[in-house]
Amino acid sequence: MIPGTLLNIYRLHDHITEGLIESGGTGMLKGPCFASMDMLFTADPANVHHILSKNFSNYPKGDKYSKIFAIFGDGILNSDGKLWEINRKVIVSVFKHARFQNLLETVIWNEVESKLLPLLDLVCEHSTEVNLQDIFQRFTFDTICTLLFDNNPESLSIDFPYIPSLKALTDAKEAILLRHVIPQCLWKLLRLLRVGKERKLSDAWKTLDAYIYKCLAQNQNDDNDIHSNGHQEGKFTFFTALMREVEDQVDTSWDRPRFLRDALLSLMSAGKDTTSIALSWFFYVLAKNPSVEDKILEEIHTHLAVKVGERWNAEALNRMVYLHGALCESLRLFPPVPFNHKSPLQPDILPSGHKVDKNTKIIISMYSMGRMKSIWGEDCMEFKPERWISNSGGIKYEPSYKFTTFSAGPRTCVAKNMALSQLKIVSATIIYHYRIELVKGHPVLPIASMVLQMKHGLKVRLTKRTEIKN
Repeated sequence: MIPGTLLNIYRLHDHITEGLIESGGTGMLKGPCFASMDMLFTADPANVHHILSKNFSNYPKGDKYSKIFAIFGDGILNSDGKLWEINRKVIVSVFKHARFQNLLETVIWNEVESKLLPLLDLVCEHSTEVNLQDIFQRFTFDTICTLLFDNNPESLSIDFPYIPSLKALTDAKEAILLRHVIPQCLWKLLRLLRVGKERKLSDAWKTLDAYIYKCLAQNQNDDNDIHSNGHQEGKFTFFTALMREVEDQVDTSWDRPRFLRDALLSLMSAGKDTTSIALSWFFYVLAKNPSVEDKILEEIHTHLAVKVGERWNAEALNRMVYLHGALCESLRLFPPVPFNHKSPLQPDILPSGHKVDKNTKIIISMYSMGRMKSIWGEDCMEFKPERWISNSGGIKYEPSYKFTTFSAGPRTCVAKNMALSQLKIVSATIIYHYRIELVKGHPVLPIASMVLQMKHGLKVRLTKRTEIKN
């Protein structure tokens, strides 16, 4: 089946979905017998619940996963066991800090007001086409770097400057996907010869390390200056809070700079890619469903007591049930991370009846799950925010093993609330100020990558709304 998969690599996620629909939700992809490449694909909620929650201890990331995703080192995305527990505990502790939410909203709003809105206003003024995906990637990259390192790369500007570390993240994700569909011996040879995607991955690794270690050194110097001047409490920064947690949780014998590098790269990658991709697909489906956009705009005026120049906080935005439903519906159809990779420690039998052993690669396709009639009904391909609204008018919650965008079980995304806050602030602000129209004839389809980026971007035209209520 590998040749057929490679022939459909340009539409890989839809190709996998078609196969899973035909096989009833779970199916084995047979690879060459010498390459140990048999992969069990599943979009069955019962299997997902079993793997991610019920029998979690038997399904770690595993050695094969860590080799494929080696660029992330021992960060939270890549680690297992005690190391993963420490990573998670450290990061969750910082996210729960009393001053973190305020820092998060301040960073997002500063970037929205000083960079995003002025750029979009200029686009409207000149009536030019613009790649909205590129704008969102730059916006989220600047935001996550400012949040993590207190360092803004300034990638979001009218001249769209080339930023090596921004490009490196994209190159790395494309190379990682290829490692899933070719034998390990082959991609290791390509890495040794420094050709193709493996060369790009190697170069990306060096570029990201250089950026992160430079930021770490600068933050460490700033932190030392604060202490040497006798200031115990300065402004709250993510780096300072992270360092304190690391000092409390990480053994002194560990390589702390390496631990910090791995932790921060994981957060940097997730914060840049997942949010920008979610925003891109959201505005794509919104442009194709103007009635939904109108309902969200009405909700903004009804619930946010909108005033020009006012910053809406997370609490106010959380009252917007229809906006929440529209975002969840977009994430259901277009999950930023379209699949999850697992391998069992011990032989097991899944609820679907499929037998798996420690050599079996299991691919959970979240992209396919959003397109299964058996899960979401006959209208699963329709964009219906009402799907997420209860009969009483509140938010309707779906179990995580059915709506797996933020994963499920113990490894549920630690940054879920952070991501939703950013999505709501940015989407509500743009909808309030602009109407977005897709450029006719521009193809919109996902690229073959570890994340669901649009291959040709999202070309749009923006029109500034003429009437804004005060």
